[in-house]
Amino acid sequence: MIARRIFVFAIAIILMRTAVLAQTFEVASVKPSTPGWEKGGVYFGPARGGPGTPDPVQITWTYARFRDLLMTAYDVKTYQLVGPAWLDTERYDVVAKVPAGATKAQVRVMWQNLLAERFGVKLHHEPKEFQVEELVIAKGGSKLKETAWDPARPLPPGPPQRKDGELLSPGAVLTIFPGPNAKAHMVAKAQPVSKLTDMLGNDLRRPVLDKTGLTGFYDFILDYTIDLSGFPLPPGVPEPARDAGASDPGPDLAAAVEKELGLRLVPGKAKLDVVVVDKAEKVPTDN
Repeated sequence: MIARRIFVFAIAIILMRTAVLAQTFEVASVKPSTPGWEKGGVYFGPARGGPGTPDPVQITWTYARFRDLLMTAYDVKTYQLVGPAWLDTERYDVVAKVPAGATKAQVRVMWQNLLAERFGVKLHHEPKEFQVEELVIAKGGSKLKETAWDPARPLPPGPPQRKDGELLSPGAVLTIFPGPNAKAHMVAKAQPVSKLTDMLGNDLRRPVLDKTGLTGFYDFILDYTIDLSGFPLPPGVPEPARDAGASDPGPDLAAAVEKELGLRLVPGKAKLDVVVVDKAEKVPTDN
């Protein structure tokens, strides 16, 4: 009987230890990124590696906004996050070692714990009704191009490789050309429709919900006039970028989405969960 109790106790300790390990990365390096606006364009992810990828035990994320880290940790979109303005301006390089066999759900908890431990993040949730846009297939049918990228192919480190404006590896890049009637050039490779709705929502500053039913991975390019009013401008972008009124403004976002992608934005309403950041530090604690 005593031996049985010892055996049961040992099993309980192992299970408890496994549960604790499943909540944290084995090793994680987090440091502020070197400013990259002068390189042209902004890289919006995704992180490289993790469960379900060719490199399941290591996650590498370069030039990630603090907002991106929060969205990944809590599985929310940008419009579901409320916090200080620097969520969009502070960027970090992260390398994290994932315990073997960890699931995507467990990794999400690891991100949450990392943010709490290294940035002192404290937050709460609350429901909110939103004016939304529903992304549907237009009358003429979708023009999204199925990607030729093999999902089993290992991803190169860092942001997607670029050549003459084309992406050579999976990712999504938005390049803004400031000035009167500022232009935006969005290019993506091997991305789901959810990446498109994320980027559209960032621009429209309201939720964009995927109602297309499209489940593949796509390559797409989108050119449109972007409204910079109300956006915090990054270093190097002149204040006149907020001006408007020049001739030949080009198509707005909704018109470009329908013409170039064969999709349409339809207004609606939806109640969604919102994450409110109560406290967070810009500088992470030492590695």
